[in-house]
Amino acid sequence: MDEYAQLLAHLAEAGTLGKEWRGAFERAPRSAFIPDAVWAPDEDAPTGYRRITRADDPGEWWALVNANGVVVTQVDDGIDDGPGVATSSASMPSLVADMLRHLDVADGHTVLDIGTGTGWTSALLCSRLGDKQVTTVEVDPAVAAEAALRLGAAGFTPRRVVGDGLEGWSYAALYDRIHSTAAVRRVPCTWIQQTRPGGVIVTPWGTPYANAGLLRLMVGEPGKPSYGRFTGNVSFMWMRAQRPHAVTGPASAPDYRGPSPMDPELALEDVNAAFVIGLRVPGVRYEHTWDDADPSGTYRMQLSDGAGSWASVRYAGWDADGAVHQSGPRRLWDEITRARLWWLEEGKPDLCRFGVTVAPDGAQSVWLDDPGNTVM
Repeated sequence: MDEYAQLLAHLAEAGTLGKEWRGAFERAPRSAFIPDAVWAPDEDAPTGYRRITRADDPGEWWALVNANGVVVTQVDDGIDDGPGVATSSASMPSLVADMLRHLDVADGHTVLDIGTGTGWTSALLCSRLGDKQVTTVEVDPAVAAEAALRLGAAGFTPRRVVGDGLEGWSYAALYDRIHSTAAVRRVPCTWIQQTRPGGVIVTPWGTPYANAGLLRLMVGEPGKPSYGRFTGNVSFMWMRAQRPHAVTGPASAPDYRGPSPMDPELALEDVNAAFVIGLRVPGVRYEHTWDDADPSGTYRMQLSDGAGSWASVRYAGWDADGAVHQSGPRRLWDEITRARLWWLEEGKPDLCRFGVTVAPDGAQSVWLDDPGNTVM
């Protein structure tokens, strides 16, 4: 049994890959859709990634392709000499199987696949439903062109569109299902409008602070809300038009300095805490900074909201005067400490207890346990 067959057997034994999808995964092997050049994490590389080619490093290439892991297929939107940010990838096979399971397709269903990427998910959908039932959209023309070649070589011919996935593709609507492989902060109205009432949208969903949830949204009747729950913890690359702002420092000296009431480690205690903080502190994003001359003593969490508010907190001596710096109209670190306290008071709810309502006018709210218990 080859490595890919072993992987599928393992996923089936774990209950991740159901029999309804097993044949599709066998007919559309992952290796047929991975580019000859991929990127592997490498702490010693200037950008944090090392280029691996199928021709020069066949053993390493095949090991990445047949493992249950992410394979990065593009960095920095394909621009040379960028900072080393992954911008396209082939997702973990177990996660692909899980998302397709939540999509709950049936024979005859039509699917809009947002984010063609390598083309693998499109091929799996075609293998299960038929080419004519699948429309796939990719924003990056170069990525779309490569996927088209691989899909054609593998014998799959979905309707292919180069365009902004947030706009969907109205010309083939209405769809029974929409499947997105890029994260959103808000579910676009276009997706709901292009899905049949009772249809399902499966998409990664997150906040600038925590890109963490997999949302399964059931589309309501015309003029009625759509409701959905988070089914698990995932982290996907953002839709390009919804990428969060870069974390920036203050335009002037901090207008507040003082101790922190909370160890900053607790602001990232686990994914559930981070998820709630992202909900309760809208717009905030963080990064870690330090001085190379004294990394442990200067290690800080730095935060900004993209609208003029900024904060930072030092990990070492976090309860000492001057550990916290804040400026701007919002006190971001104070908001984060209150958000975590709310999470504690609610009994540390898991992110799967939360859900989303999208109103007919596109207004979006997040709730805990019940749509009437709005938290965002």
